[in-house]
Amino acid sequence: MNIFVAKLSAGVSSDDLKELFEEYGEVVSANVIKDKFTGESKRFGFVEMGNEEEAQKAISELDGCEYDKSVIVVKKAEPREDRPRTGGGGFNRGGGGGGNRGGFGGGNNRTGGGGYRGGDNRGGDRGGFGGNKNY
Repeated sequence: MNIFVAKLSAGVSSDDLKELFEEYGEVVSANVIKDKFTGESKRFGFVEMGNEEEAQKAISELDGCEYDKSVIVVKKAEPREDRPRTGGGGFNRGGGGGGNRGGFGGGNNRTGGGGYRGGDNRGGDRGGFGGNKNY
């Protein structure tokens, strides 16, 4: 069973997480998620346990408990949904806008960037960056 663990302290490592869950049974893997640019913890992670009963016991006993000066959230991980990516566009040619608040890219040598509400040569009303530059 795959278990989601949130609200971890910044200093908690994957090894710490594995050690915590090993008190309840065999841990197949433990991984604290890190920011790919800074390498800092995103303060959540996943633990995989092979035995479902042991995993359920770990969830019920660890959810809401204090670990490393932080009250953690522990629950069964839900499968990741396939969903379209928001954002997009690019620095040049076509594309545009972004998610809810516009974006950076878009535009070619005649049209402007996208944004929250379309756009002209200045971008949309909440963002966008494009315009009449021929790159």
